[in-house]
Amino acid sequence: MNQLCLVAIGWTLALVASPAVAETTAFTADLNGASQVPPTDSKAKGKGEFLYDDTSKKLTWTITYWGLSAKAKSAHLHGRASEGANADTMITISPLQSPIKGAAILTEEQVKALTGGDMYIDVHSAKYLDGEIRGQLKPAN
Repeated sequence: MNQLCLVAIGWTLALVASPAVAETTAFTADLNGASQVPPTDSKAKGKGEFLYDDTSKKLTWTITYWGLSAKAKSAHLHGRASEGANADTMITISPLQSPIKGAAILTEEQVKALTGGDMYIDVHSAKYLDGEIRGQLKPAN
């Protein structure tokens, strides 16, 4: 009986002492005017690279864009919306100078939007106040 208790205690300690292994998932977004809803005639383009850590719930990003019709006025992550639909702002992104580097700790609703394919990024300018370019976040290949 004592040996059984010692084995059980040993296994319990081993499990408790084992560090959690964080899983990270990469996402990308290709930004363009045609993806905006409604589409814009902007020739601007952009690329977003995102890394999500499921233990800390931290999303980090680097967003590069070029060719905007004017200086960027704002940028946001929106959700929950699939391609072709609009949604409310979930995260305001700043600073706006390309390349934009940043991070945020996600709420459960934001995690669901990200991992469910229902999060997008858009960059706004003075000419396109509702967004000049947009890209849906998708798992990186």
